[in-house]
Amino acid sequence: MTIDVTAERVIPLPRESVAAYAMDWRHDADWTQGIRTAELTREADGGGFGVGAEVTRTAHFLGRRIDYVLRVAAYDPPGLLDMVSVAGPMPMHVTYTFEPHADGTLARIRVRGGNGGFYRLAAPLLARQVRGNLAKDLRDLQARLVEQE
Repeated sequence: MTIDVTAERVIPLPRESVAAYAMDWRHDADWTQGIRTAELTREADGGGFGVGAEVTRTAHFLGRRIDYVLRVAAYDPPGLLDMVSVAGPMPMHVTYTFEPHADGTLARIRVRGGNGGFYRLAAPLLARQVRGNLAKDLRDLQARLVEQE
């Protein structure tokens, strides 16, 4: 993997409410940079959203349309949502974690991926862009949640 980027932010709200919103794929386009649509295209083995479920996202990144599918590899609310790409232009691993913090919730997003071709050559630019997007995602997540309070 050529990219490994993490962003974190303390959000002044309870972990349960932050995680419930952020882990709900129906909100992906509301707070995640570049995502235009997100759709649950495969339910978990027990139904609904959980391990094995797949979410298909359509995004725009660096001026390009990207369609990709993330499969839930681990799901332990309110602390962890871990997803791996099973279809798309590059391998990707996205991990959301939510930890209790004295001032609310420490929200963290980690993205790993992007080996091969264009992505290997553009890794430094891509990492910088992803880091900026993740930081904005967490700011937007906080803004959405605070306005709902």
